[in-house]
Amino acid sequence: MLMSSHDPFQPRRQLCSSCQRAQTACICHWISPINHLFDVLILQHPLEAGSAKNSARLLHLSLPHSKLAVGEIFDPAELHALLHAPSMLPSAAGIDQPVQPVLLYTEDAGTPAGSRFDARTMSIDGQPPSERLRLVILDGTWRKSRKMLHENPLLQTLPRLALQDTPLSQYVIRKAHKPEQLSTLEAAGYALMQLEKNSEKYHPLLTAFDGFVLQQSQLRSRGQASRRGD
Repeated sequence: MLMSSHDPFQPRRQLCSSCQRAQTACICHWISPINHLFDVLILQHPLEAGSAKNSARLLHLSLPHSKLAVGEIFDPAELHALLHAPSMLPSAAGIDQPVQPVLLYTEDAGTPAGSRFDARTMSIDGQPPSERLRLVILDGTWRKSRKMLHENPLLQTLPRLALQDTPLSQYVIRKAHKPEQLSTLEAAGYALMQLEKNSEKYHPLLTAFDGFVLQQSQLRSRGQASRRGD
């Protein structure tokens, strides 16, 4: 009888403790932490958490004071706490100021927004918010993120930020249903550029994303070649 030398209580692949990917596919070398000025909350669909093509982990690690929570249908009390938790930014330490969450989401006739946030004027329906802003991002495919929005009524009440005039996505390792659809990292990067009125600051984030996409493409090509026996 042939016996496996693999210990069933140990993972088959050694994972990086930071990016949670196989060490052979580690993305930590692409991380360049950015001193972002706005809170960022990433709500990630569970099926995205283990996807090698997913960009949210790179985004989260590049934004030191962001928070990433995994779930599809959140408990309303837990979601409210995530949306309105005190600011995670060092500049807000000791300041008891409410936080206004703003949902980053494209215009969609099927899910009309109750109110809109304009990054150019920093206003909600023409009125400046009195609270700190928290950028809320849904991480999932178009269908998954739309379902998350429908299944979590609290998200539907948030003012919505829709990006305008963004460059075409470089997310070539995934198929987009519409030309304007961006990866989670790209969308967050462009949103922060608009909020902070500073595009140069986030160029390293987009450069890291380009490297990440190239790395994933190369790993996929090697895997395909290995299966063919090349």
